[in-house]
Amino acid sequence: MVFSTVLFLFRFLPITLALYYIAPAKLKNTVLLLCSLVFYSWGEIRLFPVMVAAILINYIAGLGIERFCEKQAVRRAFLLFSIIGSLGMLFFFKYTDFFIQNINAVSGASLPLLRLTLPLGISFYTFQTMSYSIDVYRGDVKAEHNIINFGAYVVMFPQLIAGPIVKYSDISERLHVLKGRVTLDRIDEGISLFIFGLAKKVLLADGISALWYDIIGHEVNGVWEPGVQLANASTSLVWLGIIAYALQIYFDFSGYSMMGIGMGKMLGFDFPANFNLPYISRSITEFWRRWHITLSSWFKEYVYIPLGGNRKGLARQILNIFIVWFLTGFWHGANWNFIFWGLYFCVLLIVEKAWLLPYLKKGKVWPHIYTMFLVIIGWALFVGNDRGVSLGLLFRKLFIPSGGVSALYFLRNYGLLLVICIVCATPLVQKLYDKIKENTLMRGLVLSLVFLVTIAYMVDATNSPFLYFRF
Repeated sequence: MVFSTVLFLFRFLPITLALYYIAPAKLKNTVLLLCSLVFYSWGEIRLFPVMVAAILINYIAGLGIERFCEKQAVRRAFLLFSIIGSLGMLFFFKYTDFFIQNINAVSGASLPLLRLTLPLGISFYTFQTMSYSIDVYRGDVKAEHNIINFGAYVVMFPQLIAGPIVKYSDISERLHVLKGRVTLDRIDEGISLFIFGLAKKVLLADGISALWYDIIGHEVNGVWEPGVQLANASTSLVWLGIIAYALQIYFDFSGYSMMGIGMGKMLGFDFPANFNLPYISRSITEFWRRWHITLSSWFKEYVYIPLGGNRKGLARQILNIFIVWFLTGFWHGANWNFIFWGLYFCVLLIVEKAWLLPYLKKGKVWPHIYTMFLVIIGWALFVGNDRGVSLGLLFRKLFIPSGGVSALYFLRNYGLLLVICIVCATPLVQKLYDKIKENTLMRGLVLSLVFLVTIAYMVDATNSPFLYFRF
C-alpha cells in the first residue's frame, strides 16, 4: 500500500487513526500493531511470516541478552542470533539472485534465479531491529518485555517502507506513555508535515519524473511505454533528464519521510529528521550530513565507530570509510552499480577529508557547483541499472557531446516545473511558510489549498510508485 493513493488516504489512514484515538490507552499499541500488520500484509500476505520472524528473533534476543547479563558468552550468542537472523533474511530475499548471477558469470554455470519478492521495508526494519539488539547488548536501552509493544515498534506503518530508520531508543519512552501520548498540538503539526510531504511526492516528484521517463520509457499499468531512448537523445537532453531524476529522487524520498514523520506525530511519536535541504550543500561531506540522515547515523554508530572510526590513524580511518560506503552502496541494491555508487562517494569523501574540505569552506559559489555536479554524476551511477538505461551509454552521452533529440522541446514543457522544484529544494519555501504559519486562518488556507491541489493531481494523474520500494 502506498501513502499517495486514494485507498490509503481516505480509507486506511482515517480508519486507523479513528481506531487508535478511541482505543483505551492500554490498547493503543495493540491497535497500532494490528493496523500496521494489515498495512504490511496488503497485497503480499504470503510474506507475513517474514515480519513475524523478524519480530520474534529480536524480541527473544533482547530478553536473552538481558536475562544472562552476567554470562558474556551467552549474551554474545543471543546478539549473534539477532544479527544473523535479521541479516540472513535480508540477504536471502535481497541478494540471493545477485550472487547466483555473479557465480554464473564467473564459472559459466547456469544456476536458476529464485526471483524472490522483496518484503516491504525489509532494508529499513532489519537495521531497526539490529540496532535494538545491539543497544540492549551495550546497555543503552532496557529489553522490551511486552511483545505487543516491541511488535508495534518494528512494524509501525508510518516509517516501515521508507524510514526514517527509527531506533528503539528514539521512541521507547513514548511507546510506554499510556495517557497523554496524543495531543492536539502533535496532531496539528503532524497534519501539516503530512500534507507538505504528500505534495512533495505527488506534485513535485511525480511531476518532474515525467521528464526522465519521457527519455528512458516507463511502465504504465504493466505495459512498457518507450520514450525517446538514450541512444536517440542529445547530450543536452540527457543532462536535463538526469537533473530531473536528481530532483525526483529527492522529493520522492524526502516527501515519504516527511509523511512518515507527520503520521508519527499524529500517533504521538517523534521520529528523527531524515533530510535537511541536501541540495544546498557546499561539499559532499555536508551533503551526506543532510541526505538520509538516519542511515548515515546508523552506519556511523553501528559500523564506523565500532571499527575504530578515526581513532586508529589515517590508514585505518580510510579503511573504515571504505567499509562503510561499500556497505552503504550494497544496502541500496543488489547490483554492481549501487556498489560503484557507494565507492564513488567513498573516494570523494576521502579526498575532501584528506585535502579539499578547507578550500571548500572558504569558497562561496563554486563549492555549490562542485557539489551538485558530483552528486548528479552519482545519481547517474545510481540509476544505471534501471530498465531503459544502459550505464555505459548514459555516461557516454553525458561526457561525449552528441546530437539527437533536442532538449528545447522538453524545456518548454517542463521548464517551469524544473524552476519550481529547484526553488523548493532551497530554504525559501520554508522561510515563506514560517512567516504565515502563526496566522491560523492563513495557515489553514495554505494547507487546504495544497492538499486539494495535490488530491486533484493524484486522482487525475497516473500514480508513480515510490522509488525506494526497490531498495
